[in-house]
Amino acid sequence: MPKETGLMKDREMFMKGGGVAAALAVLPFLIQFITGNEYGVMIICIMFIYIIAVSGLDILFGYSGQISLGHAAFFVIGAYTSGLMNNYFGTPLYLTIPLAAVFAAVMGGLLAYPASKLKFHFLSLATIAFGELVYNFLYVSPKLSKGDTTGFTNDYLGIKVIGIDFLENYTAWYFFLLAITLLALLAKHFLVHSRTGRAFTAIRENTHAADGMGVNVRKNKVIAFMVSAFYTGLSGALFVHLIKYISPETGKNKQSVLLLTMLLFGGSGSMLGPIIGVVILELLLELIRPLAEYQMLLYGVLLLIVIVALPGGIYGGIKDVILSRQGRKLMRAKTPDGGGQPGEDEARGGDGDA
Repeated sequence: MPKETGLMKDREMFMKGGGVAAALAVLPFLIQFITGNEYGVMIICIMFIYIIAVSGLDILFGYSGQISLGHAAFFVIGAYTSGLMNNYFGTPLYLTIPLAAVFAAVMGGLLAYPASKLKFHFLSLATIAFGELVYNFLYVSPKLSKGDTTGFTNDYLGIKVIGIDFLENYTAWYFFLLAITLLALLAKHFLVHSRTGRAFTAIRENTHAADGMGVNVRKNKVIAFMVSAFYTGLSGALFVHLIKYISPETGKNKQSVLLLTMLLFGGSGSMLGPIIGVVILELLLELIRPLAEYQMLLYGVLLLIVIVALPGGIYGGIKDVILSRQGRKLMRAKTPDGGGQPGEDEARGGDGDA
């Protein structure tokens, strides 16, 4: 009987996974059929990129307990590195994108090592200072943007095999980014459930206790920062080739606030939280695009909602509701007549009439 139950569960999971895969495969074609253009597909491509970036921030904040308010710096580092390598040296995307992510990770390590001893608001201030440093460096270095301090257009070479460009439209980008996003999420899943991931969680819960258990706190903090920077740099590298434009403004504080808002609103320390936060916030931003000057106000309102009403984010709220319902069902199953459990009065010392 247990074996049959296990097979039924496996079959159910397979069916659900197959349904999700089929929906994702059909989605870009359905959007084009309804709208008559690829704009909606482009928005989903941007969502994939932000899911990678916010998942990376979640590794840092949600799992290791380190807060970064200048994380957009790694996004713009990845974007500029990949874009410039592609523009100046003609390096193909399959090399520039991973190299840009690795460079962002190295920069993250250089920041994390001296900052790993900082806590709370001191670490936040250090990341803000780093973000401003990167922004000002790019802004006063026009040669990096071919003489234009407002950024540069990236006429990328693409990924060509036998002379065929596999990223010639947004539909092709959709499947390319979907594959990378799934790989990034799978890697995150294995990381947070590994020994290193458990060390991250121990550090988040109590640094001194983790140190007492033999966890190398500084080493693991640096690793978390580097992995997070890798994810964010990877997303920036993908972004510059998708949009074909990047500027120093992309690395400003506004972008860092956006990433953090997506994470907190969706729910940190989870696999689904960043996905939920990105999808909802990106859709909201599209709805208020004519009122772009009020974006920071929207971020503030959403953060207040999270702090006051949903400290665990949307995913945390849904999880609490499900657990609460399961708990009530379990209690009703144990006490079908609404009474206490057998022996409950005796356990209370026989004062059930009190």
